[in-house]
Amino acid sequence: MRVLFLGDVVGRAGRTAVEDMLPAIVAEGRLDFVAINGENAAGGFGITEAICQDLLDAGADAVTLGNHSWDQREALVFIERQPRLIRPANYPAGTPGRGADIFTAANGARVLVCNLMGRIFMDPLDDPFASIDRILDGLTLGRDVDAIIIDVHAEATSEKQGLAHYVDGRASLVVGTHTHVPTADHRVLPGGTGFMTDIGMCGAYDSVIGMDKEEPISRFLRKIPQTRFSAAAGPATLSGVAVELDEATGLATAIEPLRIGGDLAPAWPSFLGEMPSGLDAGD
Repeated sequence: MRVLFLGDVVGRAGRTAVEDMLPAIVAEGRLDFVAINGENAAGGFGITEAICQDLLDAGADAVTLGNHSWDQREALVFIERQPRLIRPANYPAGTPGRGADIFTAANGARVLVCNLMGRIFMDPLDDPFASIDRILDGLTLGRDVDAIIIDVHAEATSEKQGLAHYVDGRASLVVGTHTHVPTADHRVLPGGTGFMTDIGMCGAYDSVIGMDKEEPISRFLRKIPQTRFSAAAGPATLSGVAVELDEATGLATAIEPLRIGGDLAPAWPSFLGEMPSGLDAGD
């Protein structure tokens, strides 16, 4: 079973990259399931119903969120009627939407997608370790579900790694999102869980984590906001990670990064075959 998880989609540049490239990646890579973090998709801040639908139409099976979940106020409403939009499970009780759900992959597999938010240097939400225990309680990977994918939206690398090791052997894939910079530590953990501390962003890397450079630099220099942050334009890199799963156990057998277009060095998972023609240039 082949799964792709794409990092935070930032603004129009990131959305365009997903819409232009993902259909060919799904087809040529024979992907069974695709998840995308979409919490920065609307100009860098939140997600709208129309944008969420565009990501789903491009080939996503589930869209996860994070600390910008409610920046677009309409998300508080439409998340209730969009079952494929998943917000952090450790938001307080009564928060709209759902923090985990089971989806059917292209090959018929049952895929549980969970979203958690870290607490270090971020809003002090409920304990993500306790939250994932509640979600996984009574579920056996390979018996009750065929794959378990967890998006840990967190600032601290230590917290992401801690959560990954905590669920090692109980989940198929743990990806870190939020910091928008891909790390080089993709690997299969000892218990069989695929992991990457941060899978990067789908956006313009000639930026400060996806934002136009001038305003962030100005704030670093003067500590005074001059204007609002705005998502950077320009060539975008599609960044994420692909994992191959054992269909009997749901555990990872291979994991490799995917990066296409824009300013970063390209990377294409070897188990997906040949990269579709034209995508290496970000066309």
